[in-house]
Amino acid sequence: MNIRAMDKQDLKAAARIHSECFSRQCSSFEWLSCSMEAFPRMLCFVVEDESQILGYVIWAQKSGFRPEAVIELDQIAVSLNHQGHGVGSQLIRKSLALVNKQLNSMGSKLKHVIVSTRADNHAQQLYRNILGAKLEATISNLYSADEVYMVARNITDFIDVEV
Repeated sequence: MNIRAMDKQDLKAAARIHSECFSRQCSSFEWLSCSMEAFPRMLCFVVEDESQILGYVIWAQKSGFRPEAVIELDQIAVSLNHQGHGVGSQLIRKSLALVNKQLNSMGSKLKHVIVSTRADNHAQQLYRNILGAKLEATISNLYSADEVYMVARNITDFIDVEV
């Protein structure tokens, strides 16, 4: 598997995955296109295997460009056919190392990671295992259900330094 920055040629495949994974959301292509265009505030990556896009992740710098950056895992999606095979774990690990590299090039370092998800989403365990994230708050009926906010503090211990 190869994890790399998303480019315009990836948008159609990533939009298909977005619409497959987030059925309540609309305008998948536009959403991803806007996110990609917001570089370097938004950092978008894809995972591919044999030139097939299997998923993507979007990271967002929060509260301005700072010497110590707080990053949000804004959105991650893996095609339904490839879920449960470690693709998401690899995507988070390796893209976070690329995020850290981008931050370093801007004179910044990674401090914390914020992630939110539905309270009933099994991805919470993934965020605990991969990022060391801990539950901080639950907000009732935020989007389509209760939403949990998790924070991974002092995240540098979890970054894969080999990129």
